Amino acid sequence: MRKAVFFICLFFVCSAASAQLLTAEQYIDVYKDIAIREMKRMGIPASITLAQGILETESGNSDLVKKSNNHFGIKCKSSWSGSSVSHDDDASGECFRKYNTAEDSYRDHSNFLRGSDRYAFLFKLPASDYKGWAHGLKKAGYATNPAYPDILIKNIEKYNLQQYTLIGVGEVPVFDDSKYTDDKPEAATGRMEENELSTGSPVSSAMVNRKSMFNGLKAVNAAAGTSLLAIATEYKIDLVKLLEFNELKEDGLLKEDGWIFLEKKSVNGNRDFYVTEKEESINSIAQANGIQVSYLLQYNNLEDGAIIKPKTKVFLRGVTDQKAMADNSTMKVHEVQPKEGLYAISKKYNVSVQDLRAWNALVSDDLKIGQKLIISK
Repeated sequence: MRKAVFFICLFFVCSAASAQLLTAEQYIDVYKDIAIREMKRMGIPASITLAQGILETESGNSDLVKKSNNHFGIKCKSSWSGSSVSHDDDASGECFRKYNTAEDSYRDHSNFLRGSDRYAFLFKLPASDYKGWAHGLKKAGYATNPAYPDILIKNIEKYNLQQYTLIGVGEVPVFDDSKYTDDKPEAATGRMEENELSTGSPVSSAMVNRKSMFNGLKAVNAAAGTSLLAIATEYKIDLVKLLEFNELKEDGLLKEDGWIFLEKKSVNGNRDFYVTEKEESINSIAQANGIQVSYLLQYNNLEDGAIIKPKTKVFLRGVTDQKAMADNSTMKVHEVQPKEGLYAISKKYNVSVQDLRAWNALVSDDLKIGQKLIISK
């Protein structure tokens, strides 16, 4: 009976312990603001700091971090005069630095990297170059694990940590090459609330141009690698709304340069048509021209997800709005019937196949049953 009770108790204790483990996402949510502040203070990319923290603390669950608040595995060394703990690492019973708060650990991590000559070359890299920083840390001897850079890069890309670097990249301090002397520690202020970001996190001007108008809409022209969260924060727009305005399913970093709209896109373009220079998706064409995807599909008789071939004319306005089209009284629409081809349709309406192709932006003679074609006499 006692054995049974013992194992039942053990089960619940283990279950409770496992339930309290932090996930990587929770770790990021707790410490991202400190990482951004330290980036602005000392120049270490927030993405690198968070990726190191996730790795070194096992997302905040390691024995070392629980007993020392040491988030970066920094050992005592001869220069350390503060508190310490004994922990088994490369050898048994090694001396590790102990901190009163997690923020103290983050500050010491920044000071440690900034104050060491062997890491000086890293601060000549752009803060946005997380791959260069990851490999540079290994090269400088921060870690012995040969896979260390790859693990950091994987964490940064998996959890979209680059967005936190981009939030603070415009305020990274510029240091001269003289020996760094740390400032006095600040009093602990606790965790920064997320809404505080709205007043102090400008998007870097190198990543996003100033707000302008495109197709009659408020928009910004953003570079590849720009964080959507950073844009939303800078222009005080709810991230969900920004995604909705731009017909995007999830946030993250932009894969290519382009317009990001700060209000709902239009139903028409600012010109009659657009000619593709390369193979493009209907979504990218809609975004490049400030038009809602549903209307672009309607104007061109296309299905959602369509890929448009190079040199294709894509209509940006409805038939009645196209200046290049004939008057409504001379306009007809034909619905393709089974076994019907362009040649038969051209004969039926006494128009050329070439005209049918031009009026309907066709890149081949393949037609679908039920497809609507513009017919002009």
